[in-house]
Amino acid sequence: MFGKFIQQQRTKRNMTQEYLASELGISRPTYLQIERGERELTISEAKKLAALFDMPLESFLAAKEPRRDVAIEKKAEKKSDDLQIRVTEKNLDKFKQVLLYVLNKVGGKPNVGETVLHKLLYFIDFDYYEKFEENLMGATYIKNHHGPTSIELGEIMKEMQKQGEIEAVKSQYFKYLQKKYLPRKRPNLENLSAREIEHIDDVLARLSDKNAAEIEKYSHEDIPWKSAQDGKPLSYESVFYRDERYSVRNYADEL
Repeated sequence: MFGKFIQQQRTKRNMTQEYLASELGISRPTYLQIERGERELTISEAKKLAALFDMPLESFLAAKEPRRDVAIEKKAEKKSDDLQIRVTEKNLDKFKQVLLYVLNKVGGKPNVGETVLHKLLYFIDFDYYEKFEENLMGATYIKNHHGPTSIELGEIMKEMQKQGEIEAVKSQYFKYLQKKYLPRKRPNLENLSAREIEHIDDVLARLSDKNAAEIEKYSHEDIPWKSAQDGKPLSYESVFYRDERYSVRNYADEL
């Protein structure tokens, strides 16, 4: 039962067995014994997994997933087992409209599956913050083995599927089974300014042709991801320490 819980947490975060085995300092076959319930965790291993899954040790040992609220408060807080996500209530609808806009523009591309979508939203949010020193969506992204991952995206997409705004489909991308999301309605552009739309278009023009492996590798070299701890939120302020490969702001013009 506990091994099944660990497996669920791993797959939810797109972490591989090899990655967790490496983090625990054990072989993959030994790690497989943990997921199968054939080997108990040491205290040290339990602490490492709890940290990687971004949950309190007590919740992890109890196989109880911390509650994640999508009804957002104006200020982000983290208390015991509850994780309040960073998006403000004001920007929650904007998150949905940006998602619909992105899916209408590039969701039909064969390379744009769930992994690519996470990274596109990350660069849309963090590039905008570097350019204008304010949030577009202001979502929370954690350091995942596969790159920046939005905490909010999963719950928001579930809600949008229930409302008939998007549709989840599975497709084959070369030899890989891919999960895609297709829009069933157009975004409300009244909720997006001309500056925001121009910015989103720029990010999509630069990055939406990358496949999952390419955009994952690209995101791993960005300072916000490199400077964060595994399983922990990425700092928006770290964009101001980007190198020339990733910076989208012309600081020379401000001198």
